[in-house]
Parts: sequence; structure tokens; C-alpha cells
Amino acid sequence: MAALWRGALRHIGWVLGVAVIAIVVGAVLRIGDLHAFVTMLEDAHPGWVLVALGLQATTYASVAAGWKIVLGQTATPRPLRRLYLIAVGKLFADQVIPVAGMGGNMFLVDQLTALGVKRGNAVATLLVAMIGFYTVYGICALAMLAVLWIKGLASIWIAGFVLVFLVVATAIPGLALWIRRRGRRPVSPMLARFASIRALVAIVGEAPKRLLVDRRLIVRVAAFNGLVFLADAASLMVCFLALGQPIGFPVAFVAVMTASMIATLGPIPLGLGTFEAGATGMLALMGVPVEAALAATLLLRVSRCGCRSSRASS
Repeated sequence: MAALWRGALRHIGWVLGVAVIAIVVGAVLRIGDLHAFVTMLEDAHPGWVLVALGLQATTYASVAAGWKIVLGQTATPRPLRRLYLIAVGKLFADQVIPVAGMGGNMFLVDQLTALGVKRGNAVATLLVAMIGFYTVYGICALAMLAVLWIKGLASIWIAGFVLVFLVVATAIPGLALWIRRRGRRPVSPMLARFASIRALVAIVGEAPKRLLVDRRLIVRVAAFNGLVFLADAASLMVCFLALGQPIGFPVAFVAVMTASMIATLGPIPLGLGTFEAGATGMLALMGVPVEAALAATLLLRVSRCGCRSSRASS
């Protein structure tokens, strides 16, 4: 019965995502110019789209490089190419089993173990990567708010949204570290109701403590995760170049961060629809024509999916 409910929720998530995209497209075309929107997509320069695909490929390399650094500290280094393929697979697992990202996390631990990494070291790789990722995610969120403030576009609502996100970004790795300190002692019945917490309790106690308190290691892993956000922003900027509608990097960065944060907080797989709505809305707020905003965001989505598909088939 539980499996049926999880399957139903997954399908509902996809339906909601498609519905949100349809609403966004409909709203944009109602406000904007349908002919201009279609013409921009038809005339998109394929060379720039290929550049966007390349930039998206670097995001997986950055994530894999962060794992490689941690594994190097455990005296079990593994080839970057193998870790790259795991990074692609982890993303699919996150969407197939979207329980607070635990589907992908368990996939990472299992895949590293299959490569001959001790399970405790594999769990440490997961936890250090999680801490590094959410640390730099929070820093980028504050940077986004600073850019909006400089542009005179910050508001109490945007600040409140960033605050909520920072609470979540702090709570996720904080919960993992709290469980690590508790060891394998059972959690309260209320917390045990959550599948993600039960999964964390089952694995985090195996991680060596010395890696989790190595600040220099965490900073290095966070830096590689920061490259992911920069590459995403650069990808969006390149998508605008493909449309012949150049924008500045700060504008692209704010749009990508806003969309990513909305997608992270939302329940829809892959941020389908919510990412497009967030990016298009923020770009329009910053003065970008709404047709170009949606067209570039859809090109970014295509480049992301194209990169994943090409790696999955190789």
C-alpha cells in the first residue's frame, strides 16, 4: 500500500509540473507576443545551445570532483569518470525516489560501496558533500538577495522567501549531523514517521567523525559545489545569447538562484514548472522581455535534459 501511495504521489508530481509549465506558457503568451516567442525559439543559434550543454556537463564534473576530494582523504581515491557517471545517476535517483533527496543519497552510498569504498567512508563522502552543498547554496542565496538590493528590487517578500530557504538549507545538514552525534539510538516515534529521517539514522552513524569536522575539507567541497551554481547561471546567459537577447551574468545568476530555491522547496520532481515559473518571473521583474525570459529558460531546461540523456546513454 505504501508503495502504491509513493507511486501515486510521484505521478501527481509530474502532472502538477506539466500543468505549471502549461500555465506559465499560457500566461507568458497572453502577456507577451506569441510570434516573437516562436520566432526566437526557431532562430536559436545551435552553437550557443551546444555551449550550454557543455556548461551543464561541467556541473556533474564539479559534484564528482567534490566526492573525489573526500575519497582522497579516506585513502580510497576513485577515477573522476566513474564518479561523474554516479553523479548523473544520483540525479535520476533523486527524482525517482524524491524523499528529501534520500533516494539519490542511498544510491551514492551503494555505488561508492560497489566501487570498493568502505561503507563508512562512502557515508562520510555523502555527508561532507551535503554540508558543502547547502553551505554554498545558502551563501549564493544571500548573494542573490544582495544583487537584488543593489538593483533596488529587493522586497520584504523576497527577503522572507530567502529566510525560509536558509532555514531549510541549514536544517538538512544540521539534522544529519545531529543524527550522527546520536549514533544508532532510536529517534522519537514522531521523527521516525519520516522515511528520510529513518534512512539517515540507518547510515550516518557509520561515517568517520574526523571527516565531518574537517573544515578545510568542507570548504574545498563547497567550492566545487559553488561552481555548479555559477555554471547554471552561465548556461542561462548563453541561452539568451542563442536567442540574440544578451543579458548580464548577475541577472542570470539571480534568476537561476530564485528558480533553484523555488524548485528545492517545492514538491514537484525536477522542479518541473516551478523552475520555469521562478526564472521567468524574476527575469521579467529585472526588465527582461517576458517572451525572451521564457524561451531562454526552456532552452536551459532542454540543455539540462540533453546533457543527462547523453551521459545516461554513454
